[in-house]
This record gives sequence, C-alpha cells and structure tokens, in this order.
Amino acid sequence: MCNTLPRVFEKTYTVTDELAVHFMGTDAPPVLSTPALLLWMEMTSRESIKELLLPGQDTVGVGVTLKHLAATPVGWQVRVVTNLVKIEGRIYTLEIEAFDKTEKVGEATHQRAAVTVAKFAERVRAKQKPA
Repeated sequence: MCNTLPRVFEKTYTVTDELAVHFMGTDAPPVLSTPALLLWMEMTSRESIKELLLPGQDTVGVGVTLKHLAATPVGWQVRVVTNLVKIEGRIYTLEIEAFDKTEKVGEATHQRAAVTVAKFAERVRAKQKPA
C-alpha cells in the first residue's frame, strides 16, 4: 500500500449511444452526457483509492465540482485521470481530468468518504423500514 501523494490513476471508457444526449435533434450528433462523465469520474476515483482502505471499507461520494468543457461524440474514447491530492481523516480529495483524442473534455474536484460497508448497509436498511 502506497500513501505517497499525489497518487495518479487512469482508466479509459468508450462513449456509447446509451450514455449520449440526443436532445439537439438531427442537426447535431449525439455526444457524451454530463451525468455519464461524472459517473466515470466517480468510479475511477473509487477504484483509484480502494487499495488504501481497510478490509470491509469502501468509499462514497460526498462532494464534487465538475466542469464539462467539450463534447465527445459517440464511439470515441475518454481517458479519465485521477490525482489523489489530500487525505483528511476518512475524506479523500481527488483532482480529475478527462480527455478525448483531441482535447480536455472535463475537470473536477471530488471528495469521497471511507465507510464501513456493514455499518453503511445497516443505516440504509434502517431508513427503509416503515415509520
């Protein structure tokens, strides 16, 4: 386990039609949606810090500031690069950039909190019980 900061990790995804927005009609080709870009950034962040956690722990997103800078067409790949810049207690802060083959398409700052999976699951189940 390496606790040296910064800690860089990257993963590549492909823009599919299901992840694209189509609201501009036939005049504009479908492009990667902002929610899909955010999902990729979150999942890449989670994967990048998983090995730093104790057994029985995982992380949940607790904050994000995202800029979607450019459109990426269906069929293109997006490379998401996370950089773990700070650990404060159970909060991990990451700087994230996303690139397609021509330019940077997104950037974000993201915070994730370490949680004990069993305790987290117990809290969620307690919320689901009828009042």
